[in-house]
Amino acid sequence: MTDTPATDALRLEVAEQIVSALNLDVTAQEIEPDAPLYGDGLGLDSIDILEVALVLSKRYGFTLRSDNEDNVRIFASLASLADYVATHRSQ
Repeated sequence: MTDTPATDALRLEVAEQIVSALNLDVTAQEIEPDAPLYGDGLGLDSIDILEVALVLSKRYGFTLRSDNEDNVRIFASLASLADYVATHRSQ
């Protein structure tokens, strides 16, 4: 997805949801769009990812299932997660 003001705004909004849901010690602006969310990047673990999935599902009106084979790609980075939200949100 090309970076546009709307894309940047959604990435920031998703980052804010992650920071809020997990009480992270970073700001939403400090989360690099292409840095990994899981493991080495932001340092999230599988429980964190489940919590983020729940929060985003409620916020944007879609379901992120734990058995979705695309989860590795979806949660690869803030950019990939925001792209997924952009194409699947109902609100």
